[in-house]
Amino acid sequence: MSLGQTILPYIISGISVGGQYSLIAIGYTMVYGILRLINFAHGDVFMVAGLMMVYLAAALPLYIAIPLVILFTVLLGFTIERVAYKPLRTAPRMSVMISAIGVSYLLQNLALYITGGLNKNYPPIPWISDSINVFGMQTTRVTIITPFLTVFLSACLVWLISHTKLGMAMRAVAKDFETSQLMGIRINNVISATFIIGTFLAAVGSMLFFTNYPGVVPTSGGMPGLKAFVAAVFGGIGSIPGAVIGAFIIGICESLIKGLDTILLTRGIITDQVGFATFSDAFTFVLLIIILVFKPTGLFGEKATDKV
Repeated sequence: MSLGQTILPYIISGISVGGQYSLIAIGYTMVYGILRLINFAHGDVFMVAGLMMVYLAAALPLYIAIPLVILFTVLLGFTIERVAYKPLRTAPRMSVMISAIGVSYLLQNLALYITGGLNKNYPPIPWISDSINVFGMQTTRVTIITPFLTVFLSACLVWLISHTKLGMAMRAVAKDFETSQLMGIRINNVISATFIIGTFLAAVGSMLFFTNYPGVVPTSGGMPGLKAFVAAVFGGIGSIPGAVIGAFIIGICESLIKGLDTILLTRGIITDQVGFATFSDAFTFVLLIIILVFKPTGLFGEKATDKV
């Protein structure tokens, strides 16, 4: 087996995982771009979307359950913004961050109360859960669909921000919050729209992610949420293309590290398992430290200038 054939499955898997991370990362980067807030509850909204699918699919046909999951996830994001963040609009930034952490733990504890902490099996979604053969390897159709869907949704979002009134308002608010308000832009509507778009993408990301990793527990959103946050910082938080590219890079690197033992064994470089997969999560956070040290604004982030 050639080196390319050995590595290809891990690259394809990494691109798929990166696509799922990027749909979460866009939510982080959009909210930060406008409110300068790291919405720590975003990963838990992703987890709640997974749990909603488990329960709704058990009671309703999938063609009804899927739109309802997206709708309820969007409503959850809208409610969180109105209840937990809007009243703190003029409060110190630390207060809003504490509120975000509180919402995160609230969602986790509600999920723990409802599920009893038990692992819930995510329902298979017809067609995208099916196995297919790609370049001589077996994988699921969702692995192939994810990167294309991610790029399509990201392109639609970039178009919306660049060519619509709402997008113009978002860019204005991101540039100067106070001046935008004085010029008549409805700040609350813009912020709500930002949360709605972010949670919509998180709902789609949860369907793709849990189709590949079908176990849902109250902490399922923790690690994907953190990795998506790192991807947003890596690409340049506030930049949508940066978040997407950062997520793909992290997904591919993570997948290659997980398969490094197999790759090296196949090539005869090592004779026994070393356990590189143990460090796949650690790699993400080492990357975050490196980025913060050498390029704090990320790959595509703009250098901020504070007015005195």
